[in-house]
Amino acid sequence: MFNFTKSVNQLKKRMNTNQAESGRKRRSDQGRMRMNRDVEVYLKNLLLGHERPSMKSVLKKLSDHCARRSIARPSRATVYKFMARTKGHESELSSLRAYMQAAMYNLTTDSRVPGHQLAFYCFNYGNLKALSFASGLPWLDLYQAARMRGFRPASRGLLDAVMRTRKI
Repeated sequence: MFNFTKSVNQLKKRMNTNQAESGRKRRSDQGRMRMNRDVEVYLKNLLLGHERPSMKSVLKKLSDHCARRSIARPSRATVYKFMARTKGHESELSSLRAYMQAAMYNLTTDSRVPGHQLAFYCFNYGNLKALSFASGLPWLDLYQAARMRGFRPASRGLLDAVMRTRKI
């Protein structure tokens, strides 16, 4: 009644999962941003301020910058993806206060810590002083920290409240 072997073979033929048979090659830049280096640097400088700039003004400045250089302007979605992926601020652990170092319990004092990781540790493992410090970190660090997995529910709630208050 049912010929499973024949059905599976037909499915494999239809799906054509073998790349060699399809003739299509993978892109050499697959998974990477295809943004001009000059645009990347300019956009990063726009985003590294302490308070979050309005997306409308960022896109306008970026559009003007690209028009002056005759470069294709990245889309809004690309800018948001860039915000989530770009390297933000960094701190040397030895330059931070003792309560901050205590929150970063598994790192050595000569480590350099990205801002989003600092925010994550302070909200999850820090005391009230560390939490207060993390609440005042630059907006991009908090934005990227909010996209990390592994927050405790109460800590995540505090981060969300800080971001809502600061309009991030």
